[in-house]
Amino acid sequence: MMEIKEKTRTSERIERIQTVLEKRQPTLTVVFENVWDPHNLSACLRSCDAVGILKVHLVYDGTHPFPKLAEQSSASAKKWIQSSRYKSIEECYTVLRDEGKKIFTTHLAKDAVSIYDFDFTQPVALVFGNEHAGVSDKAVELADGNIIIPQIGMIKSLNISVACAVTVFEAYRQRDAFGMYKTPQIPMLEYENILKEWLDK
Repeated sequence: MMEIKEKTRTSERIERIQTVLEKRQPTLTVVFENVWDPHNLSACLRSCDAVGILKVHLVYDGTHPFPKLAEQSSASAKKWIQSSRYKSIEECYTVLRDEGKKIFTTHLAKDAVSIYDFDFTQPVALVFGNEHAGVSDKAVELADGNIIIPQIGMIKSLNISVACAVTVFEAYRQRDAFGMYKTPQIPMLEYENILKEWLDK
């Protein structure tokens, strides 16, 4: 009886992993620039996992330390999201553009577009800055544009983890309406490699 239950749990786990992986969105990614608070970064990763983001990009230029993420709570989302680290925003942007992605910073600028008017179905990278300074001037200068979350309160900014969640869930809404979660987007060979890696976790 125990053996049957164990086989059932294993089968259910495999099915769950396959279902999640088939909905991952390689054409949607997030860049975190010098985000130093581990709780904020962990919460951001959890939101990214929730909407099917396959990979994130972490830029730490030496002005802030890389945060140590705990294994419990929302930090566990890091197990299911690929990540790459960079020492400069230029290096990160080069990789993203080689992948064919447009790059947009979350920055309050005159030309900023509301996230509700922005097309999240295109291959895109969304850049979030750290808790105090926001995105760097260089990140804004080299990006393709800016997006904002419309607000009508006295305070014009949100905590980064909240801003990330609001933004990526709008991306999810648009992509879901467009049918982008119905068909696997990851190339088969890459899918099989990731599946094997996830099954070993």
